[in-house]
This record gives sequence, C-alpha cells and structure tokens, in this order.
Amino acid sequence: MAVSLKDPQDGGIDELSEINVTPFIDVMLVLLIIFMVAAPLSTVDVAVDLPVSNAQPQPRPDKPVFLTVKRDLSLALGNDDVPRSALQATLDRHTSHDREQRVFLRADGVVAYRELMNVMNLLRQAGYLKIALVGLEDTGQATAPASGPATQP
Repeated sequence: MAVSLKDPQDGGIDELSEINVTPFIDVMLVLLIIFMVAAPLSTVDVAVDLPVSNAQPQPRPDKPVFLTVKRDLSLALGNDDVPRSALQATLDRHTSHDREQRVFLRADGVVAYRELMNVMNLLRQAGYLKIALVGLEDTGQATAPASGPATQP
C-alpha cells in the first residue's frame, strides 16, 4: 500500500489502495519458462545395457521356487513346463498355498521387458507379491554374453 506524503490540500492525491500485480505476473512467467525448459529434460530415453550385480549373495531358502521365462516365452516352474493359465494353481501346489514365499524369476536374455512385466503381473494376480529377479553374479571374470544360456544360481 502506498501513502502520499503531500498535504491533502495540495491537490487531493489520495492513498493508493490497489496491489501492483506486475511483479507477480513477471515471476509467474519466469517460473512457466523454467518448467517448460525443465520438463523435457526429466524424461529418460537412454538405451541401457544393465550391468551384472556385484551385491553380496543372499542366503537361499531350503526349497527355492524358480519361475523361468524361456526364449519362446513359455514358463517353467523348476524344471516343469507350466501353462500361463495354470500358473496360480501350480504355484499354490508347489508352495503349499504359502503366498508369502519368495518367487525367484529368471528370464532368458532375449525376453523383452514387456513380457517379463506380463509374467510379474501374472504372479501379482496370483497373490505372490514377493518376487526376486535372478541374474548372474559378478565373479570378477569376464561376463557371459547376454544371449548365452541361462545358468541356475
């Protein structure tokens, strides 16, 4: 709020009671420009070749449940082939209906990420929420090629 320091009889200048919004609009325009420039930079479009894990191996349960997505996108529970429609019933039989048991999910190197996510969604729909992704362990030697055969950990 602005106040006039002149004597009121000098010309009848009254007190200004309006808020000056010009600085507010300037700040909003600057913020808009910043967000317009920063928004495209926040997306990730980088092709990534994921590295081999070098984390310490965790102790394996006595009877681990391995679900494998093969190269032809068929599923195998342990060494037995499982149709996708019978996955829940087969897992329930294998785990004695213990849906808190961790399922170790393996996939061939050529399996698309979308297909792996579809299998994870099947596991979630079946009630198995504890899913561990299996990869090769870093032994300090040269890594196996991505298209090579999968090895059981």
